[in-house]
Amino acid sequence: MKTLIKVVVLFLFTLNIQAQDAKKAKQLLDDVAAKAKGYTNIVIDFKYSLQNAKENINQDSKGNVAISGNKYVLNFMGVTKMYDGKKTYTIVPEDEEITISSGKDDDKNITPDKMLTFFQTGYSYSWDILQNLKGRKIQYVKLKPTSSKENIKEVLIGIDISTNHIYNMIETDKKGTKTTLTVNSFKTNQPLSKNHFTFTESKYSGYYINRLD
Repeated sequence: MKTLIKVVVLFLFTLNIQAQDAKKAKQLLDDVAAKAKGYTNIVIDFKYSLQNAKENINQDSKGNVAISGNKYVLNFMGVTKMYDGKKTYTIVPEDEEITISSGKDDDKNITPDKMLTFFQTGYSYSWDILQNLKGRKIQYVKLKPTSSKENIKEVLIGIDISTNHIYNMIETDKKGTKTTLTVNSFKTNQPLSKNHFTFTESKYSGYYINRLD
């Protein structure tokens, strides 16, 4: 009987610790999202890595993105993707082609505004390791999808605790593919032109424009 009581007490204690860690992790993520929403705009330079040991895949790319509210301009792998609040424009200079669609693009991996807020719903949270990276203290929070239908196994978000800015995100899917987005530069409230998030068709003379709707 004493052994059973000890096991129950230990189990309840563990559950309490896990609940406290989850609450602490969610609070940190909420603080990160709130701070990001408080800026007029954010300009990020980043590195994007994709790895799959089984398939012998190891790819690195660089990109940059400017975000203001729900608008963004993303330059990544030779493609520019812009959302002006109403339409999404995908510009491919190599093919001299532009695709225009109403509504918002739904790329779960790199949609810029989701990068800063996607973790607020659909995940369970746990407090993870604290690392010292190049003199910066990075606190990791582990996310796991609450839906079994998701292809994602887990996401680690590294947060610079001195700024409450995201340092990196490491996503692992159920097939073993790992993608890592590392922020090289995080600038806020930059003097962007008033037309920075406006698509100007006249700049793309000769391009084929595919209007989806």
